[in-house]
Amino acid sequence: MRRLSLLLVLALAPLSLAAAEREVAPGGLAAALETAQDGDVLRLLPGTYAGPVTIDRSLTLDGGGKAHIDAGGEGSVITVTATDVTIRGLTLTGSGDSHDGIDSGVQLTKTAHGARVEDNTLTGNLYGIDIHGARDSIVTGNIIEGRQDKAMNRRGNGIYVWNAPGSKVVGNKVRWGRDGIFVNSSKKNTFSENEFRELRFAVHYMYADDSEVSRNLSIGNHLGYAVMFSTRVRVTDNVSIDDRDHGVMLNYANSSEITGNLVMGGPEKCAFLYNSHKNEFTGNRFERCDIGIHFTAGSDRNRIVSNAFIGNRTQVKYVSTTWDEWSEDGRGNYWSDFAAYDLDGNDIADVPYRPNDSMDHVLWTQPAAKLLLGSPAVQLVRWSQSAFPALLPGGVIDSHPMMQPVEIPVPDAAERGAS
Repeated sequence: MRRLSLLLVLALAPLSLAAAEREVAPGGLAAALETAQDGDVLRLLPGTYAGPVTIDRSLTLDGGGKAHIDAGGEGSVITVTATDVTIRGLTLTGSGDSHDGIDSGVQLTKTAHGARVEDNTLTGNLYGIDIHGARDSIVTGNIIEGRQDKAMNRRGNGIYVWNAPGSKVVGNKVRWGRDGIFVNSSKKNTFSENEFRELRFAVHYMYADDSEVSRNLSIGNHLGYAVMFSTRVRVTDNVSIDDRDHGVMLNYANSSEITGNLVMGGPEKCAFLYNSHKNEFTGNRFERCDIGIHFTAGSDRNRIVSNAFIGNRTQVKYVSTTWDEWSEDGRGNYWSDFAAYDLDGNDIADVPYRPNDSMDHVLWTQPAAKLLLGSPAVQLVRWSQSAFPALLPGGVIDSHPMMQPVEIPVPDAAERGAS
């Protein structure tokens, strides 16, 4: 046994001795990568280095915040094919222009499992970081500024995740480009504490089950958080401010949890559901949108409890011939336009709230009827329905409205403006 142990030590010794920390000067990166061993740490001295670069060994490439790699408009700046590679503290520019090749600042290929890409600045590349099949990768603390010289839909995404289960994207800042994070056919991912500005979608999900989108900030994008063709996604504690179209959108998304989110100040719709079922909306604050929440294409069996609808031009857009109860165990939602009273002091209104009447249904199906809004006949119909609720056609009813709204503070980063 002693002899066997000695042989194992001697066999492994060259591997342990081979791992080293080396300084690399501009002009010497290609040679350093060619001679590097698994476990090496290559520390790049301040300066500019020529790319593209391929890393095929399990090493750390550390720029110390002062090294710059430029690919000169060809391919991806750094392509990683080995496992357990760390890329840290670099400025990366000059990727190619090919969507077919997904030219990126950093491209993690399907063999680059367990990669770490942290604290880098990636500017003007077609894609920022491509996690292409590299499971269990971590992308954190990066600043990604995409292209601005193309129409938005022709740009690349800040972070693209494809078939990379277990990967985490945490604490990054993404601006310009197309989508902040685009996820396709990837399960069990975490996207948390990122900041997105001036994009099409902040987070765009396609076929991405069992994942988490939490504590992110979306400001001034076309759409905040879009979950499509996915199940069991947790969209929690995110903020959407001044996004143009929707704050949260579910499209063919089922059995998901949307809780603790703040959407305010700009969207056409704070929340929009299209053919989405059995989702849970709790503890959200939807404020100052044209429509607070819109259901269409048969979306049903969704649980809507303990949310706040504040100052939306239309609180709910939902057409139905039956009543859909939005309260549970004696607790519903808060409605800023509801002149409620609470005689017993239990913070629950003493009468139900119905956000829509039959005239709303007419206006949604026949927009030309808006010309009649001020007519005595329309006013009489609305008064009759308020006085005699039995005349209402069906839709949402909140039998136990809350008297106090959900409070969700605006993050400091949103107060500071663009960073």
